[in-house]
Amino acid sequence: MGQQSDGAVSALTAHTVDRDGIAVVVVAGEIDMVTEDSPLDQALDAVRRRPAGLVIDLGAVSFFGSSGINMVLNVWRHAVSESVPLAVVAGRTVSRPLDMSGAAAVLSLHPNLAEALAAVRTVPPQRRR
Repeated sequence: MGQQSDGAVSALTAHTVDRDGIAVVVVAGEIDMVTEDSPLDQALDAVRRRPAGLVIDLGAVSFFGSSGINMVLNVWRHAVSESVPLAVVAGRTVSRPLDMSGAAAVLSLHPNLAEALAAVRTVPPQRRR
């Protein structure tokens, strides 16, 4: 939890679950410069373990600005360098800033977890280390 500029407390939860060898980082709440470290750490830790794939589930994120965009792109860069397929679950709150920033062009965005998992599973094994 962090303190927002208007005095309110921002809440964020992030945890990782395994879905048949695919790491899923589930994030809920507000991603801002105070709270971005928790999901970033979870996702980067998952990439370091080199799973069959990684999904960042941002479907329950209620605020997503430049800190969130930077967080997702940071994870994407690490996933690419480790050859870990990555997909992102993104509702309108997340997909709109990603589209507007141009980041959506390099990300695999999906409206729900089932589609994101399916997308990660379709990456050919030779692209993985």
